[in-house]
Amino acid sequence: MPIYEYRCENGHLFEVMQKMSDAPVTICETCGAPVQRVFHPIAVHFKGSGFYNTDYGTSKRKREMDASAKSGADKSDAKAKDKKSESSTTTSSSSSPSSNSSGTAD
Repeated sequence: MPIYEYRCENGHLFEVMQKMSDAPVTICETCGAPVQRVFHPIAVHFKGSGFYNTDYGTSKRKREMDASAKSGADKSDAKAKDKKSESSTTTSSSSSPSSNSSGTAD
């Protein structure tokens, strides 16, 4: 059986365990004033796929994702490769300091 919370006009709070088919309480147990049922938000957890906007594929979103992956990922991959090649160049050519000056700053 569920427990319902009620609040009277005078501010008294009380809980009543009653069947769902029972009539709601109308008067306060303490002072006899009219009461209203108090509702609280419930905790909802959406688990699994299909609950987010990004879970639904559209052709427009696919084009946007492909474009961002092509432009964004390639640039970051190229920068990572440049840094990797620069670090390997500096370690392998540490005896000649003039060979590492490329003049560009990314």
